[in-house]
Amino acid sequence: MRLVGPLRVVAVILTLGLVWLYGRFLLQGPDGGFGSVQYLIGGAQELPTAETKPRRYSCGLAVPCPEKHFAFKMVSGAANVIGPKLCMDDIILMSSVKNNVGRGLNVALVNGVTGQLMQTQFFDMWFGDQGINELLKFLRPIHEGTLVFVASYDDPATKMNVEVKKLFSELGSKAITDLGFRDSWIFVGAKGIEDKSPFEQVMKNDNKNNKYEGWPAAVEMEGCIPHRV
Repeated sequence: MRLVGPLRVVAVILTLGLVWLYGRFLLQGPDGGFGSVQYLIGGAQELPTAETKPRRYSCGLAVPCPEKHFAFKMVSGAANVIGPKLCMDDIILMSSVKNNVGRGLNVALVNGVTGQLMQTQFFDMWFGDQGINELLKFLRPIHEGTLVFVASYDDPATKMNVEVKKLFSELGSKAITDLGFRDSWIFVGAKGIEDKSPFEQVMKNDNKNNKYEGWPAAVEMEGCIPHRV
């Protein structure tokens, strides 16, 4: 009878050991990792991995562009604080970080066949006449097939005149005729376009609805532009 106590202790230890081994078997995966309880019971789902996260494509687009298309994403300036940003095919063409944006209209010219950046420049549309005169010199000689990206910052329209509006209209802009003081505007057009461009966004300056004091919210746009031929 004196052996009963020690035998019970041994039995309890053996039982606990078996429970621990069985539990570890349930919790270990086929490769020794944890998480195979689902696998043993029915294994409906695997644990999330880095590969299951949503994939981002060129310029952060949620879906890839078709072949022979340029991916782009652009955002106008926010009030007079944050400058505009333009990305095409995963290359930043204009931004505050690149130090090539400024108040007024920020314009990038891109070869519509090769996608090569040709020129960037910004034009002050608020103070003096230099900005509007330089903009006219910039827009008049644009060649057929050139893509024209435009993003506003602060004020895009105070110095606008009839000729500038006509030139932008010929590039495919629909909103240029009504563009006003401190409106937020982004636009992609092309020399020789037959119809109005589908790539244009405007947020009107409206004191009742402005996001910032004296300025509307920034506007953002992304998409795929077919190569010119």
